[in-house]
Amino acid sequence: MADPTGFLKVRQRELPLDRPVSLRLLDFREVRADLPPDEVMLHRQAGRCMDCGVPFCHRGCPLGNLIPEWNALAWRGDWRAASERLHATNNFPEFTGRICPALCEGSCVLGISQPPVTIESIEMAIVDKAFAAGWITPEVPERFTGFTVAVVGSGPAGLAAAQQLTRVGHTVAVYERADRPGGLLRYGIPDFKLGKHHLDLRLSQMQAEGTRFRTGMEIGRDISWEELGQRYDAVVIAVGSTVPRDLDLPGRELAGIHFAKPFLEQANVVASGRMVANQVTAEDKRVIVIGGGDTGSDCVGTSLRQGAKSVTSLEIMPQPSAERPGHQPWPIFPQVFKTSSSHEEGGERLYGVTSLGFRGRDGRIEALEVADAVRDSSGRFQAVPGSERSLPADLVLIAMGFTGPEATSMVEQLGLELSPRGTLARDSGYATDREGVFVAGDAGRGQSLVVWAIAEGRAAAAAVDAYLQGSTELHSPIPAAEVPMAL
Repeated sequence: MADPTGFLKVRQRELPLDRPVSLRLLDFREVRADLPPDEVMLHRQAGRCMDCGVPFCHRGCPLGNLIPEWNALAWRGDWRAASERLHATNNFPEFTGRICPALCEGSCVLGISQPPVTIESIEMAIVDKAFAAGWITPEVPERFTGFTVAVVGSGPAGLAAAQQLTRVGHTVAVYERADRPGGLLRYGIPDFKLGKHHLDLRLSQMQAEGTRFRTGMEIGRDISWEELGQRYDAVVIAVGSTVPRDLDLPGRELAGIHFAKPFLEQANVVASGRMVANQVTAEDKRVIVIGGGDTGSDCVGTSLRQGAKSVTSLEIMPQPSAERPGHQPWPIFPQVFKTSSSHEEGGERLYGVTSLGFRGRDGRIEALEVADAVRDSSGRFQAVPGSERSLPADLVLIAMGFTGPEATSMVEQLGLELSPRGTLARDSGYATDREGVFVAGDAGRGQSLVVWAIAEGRAAAAAVDAYLQGSTELHSPIPAAEVPMAL
């Protein structure tokens, strides 16, 4: 345990500083201040961890992170041991420490009566210090099994599966259709939330361990799925959930209406120093973002940095309460009102609003027709009569989530089945009906969180290893069915 009375002496949360809004809007660098971790603050916050008899943070985290243990090590100043304990269950804490909504904090026992422990910021400090000190080094396997595995997709699920399988001695190749590996970590999440140098550091470690990356190759087009299966002893499909949910309304064909994903991808490419022909930008435009989730928030921050004239984000759900709702008691992760770093930077947020149609002139978007929204007796949202109004717009970004993976070639070439939700069907061991083919991450789970993708990548790797060798010693996180409080 850390400080036995720490939670009594320090009752408030303290978080790392962000750069001032006026400065961070000038670039795409991370919003966090370019300062070393405040060890005095981290000591205080880690000391608040109660090391309770039943640490629900273990269960709130899909990875089953050993949070009280590395909190205690950080409190004692043993950062290297804290890093080892952190990496025992999480391949990429530098990602989750920056972009996870901190499910663990929602189930922190201290959170019953006080603000929960700042688990996420302590996690980020541990891994950042470990990288800076050179403690994170390649873990080359002691022996090779002779088995080969193809991982399709280099997002968090694919990378986690690949690293685990490489470390146990399999020969692993990761296939990525983009020009660089990383998946949504590279092209879906803006640099101001996750600097790509963190991703590149981890990819360098994986390459030194023996994982091979094949970029610019789309399976199903450049190589058939059938041929891939013949080349390798096992295949892990981790292509994510990338089919965007559309908004079929009058005027949808107007120019100036775009899905969020391509908009963010182009911005990330430009932020890396490359050019994009005919880039869609928010510069000097009135921007409307439809969707109030993380992707919508990323669109807000990107639009503001590009010099938008105004940014308005719409959410059909009513505004959440500031406190934990009564129907979401501890340790369920609460749906409460939050302000992201992007929302701190500007723009207007409208809740309880439904879109009715797009209006344009000369083939281009001019306004979005909206109305207030309420649920009817069936639970569906309906427009409130008399509340109709127009919101002027030069650019509309649809950020309403994703419906499933791009699965046509897998269905046609491998005969894989889809679940009723449009995801790739699989059993409890992540295996499909096709021999030796497994599914990890959003492709099988549906749109979810990076922390869930890493957890599924690790679990799928354990399943693949057991399939190839008859048993496995790889750590497999808590099965999804046993984590009721997770998103």
